[in-house]
Amino acid sequence: MFEPRSPKFQWGQRVKTLIELRNDGGYPDVPEDALLAAEGTTGEIVQVGMHTDSNTPIYLVEFTERLVVGCLEEEIEPV
Repeated sequence: MFEPRSPKFQWGQRVKTLIELRNDGGYPDVPEDALLAAEGTTGEIVQVGMHTDSNTPIYLVEFTERLVVGCLEEEIEPV
């Protein structure tokens, strides 16, 4: 079992994407591999959770298009 990792980012924090975020199948009404947020898109963290198997933080980020996407720490950075 992995030790839980403390989140680097907090609820309400503004962030931007470091990579293109694409649909991995989590959005059933959007084609798989469709672009959800381009690299450099800004948004706000609306919830911080934990992936139970790997004990890694997951951030729900609301982007300007009112789309909420789950992100890993490697995919975002503070604005």
